[in-house]
Amino acid sequence: MSIYRQRRSLKPLDMDPNREVPRETLLSLLEDAHWAPTHGLTQPWRFHVFQAPESRAALADQLQAIYDEIIPAEARDEAKREKLGKVLRHAPLVIALAAKVEPGGKIPEWEEIAATSCAAQNLMLSAHEQGIGSYWSTPPVTCSAEFGQWLGLDETHRVLGLLYLGYLPEGAKEPRSTRAPLETRVVWHGEA
Repeated sequence: MSIYRQRRSLKPLDMDPNREVPRETLLSLLEDAHWAPTHGLTQPWRFHVFQAPESRAALADQLQAIYDEIIPAEARDEAKREKLGKVLRHAPLVIALAAKVEPGGKIPEWEEIAATSCAAQNLMLSAHEQGIGSYWSTPPVTCSAEFGQWLGLDETHRVLGLLYLGYLPEGAKEPRSTRAPLETRVVWHGEA
C-alpha cells in the first residue's frame, strides 16, 4: 500500500510527549516540505517551529490570550480554551504554518495558500515515512491576524494553523481511517 493510503492523523494528545523529534530529522522534513510545487517559484510557505517546552508553553499562553481577545465573552468555550493550552504543551513539536501572499500580485492568493498546503502535505508524508505522526489543526485563533502579528508576520501573510508532530507512544495502536468509495468522488467526461 502506498504512503498516501497509509498516512493518518495522530492527534496531539495521542503523541508521546517525552519523545522529541531529532533536529536533523526535523530539518529533513522541512526540506521535503520546501520542495512542494509553487507557481512562479514564490515558495510562499513559512514555518515557525516551537519545539522546546518553554517555547510551546509561551505559544500556548499567547494563543489562549488571543482567544480571550478575539472571541466574544458570550461565545467562549472554556473547554476549548483549556484544550488549546493542553495540546500545545503536550505535543513534542508544533509548527505554525503561514503563506506569504502578494495582494494584487502576479500569483493569486489562493494559489499561494494551495502551494503552502502542498508543503504541509509533503511534510506530513515525510514525517509518516520517518515513523512520526502529524496533525494539522486550524481553530480560528490559530489562523487569526492577531496570531500572525505575534509571530512577527505582516498583512501579506495568511496563518494556516498549526502542524503537530510526534511519535505514537510505544504499544499504542496506529490510528485508522476510511474513505468514501472513489467512484462517489469522480465524474468521467467523454467516456463511453
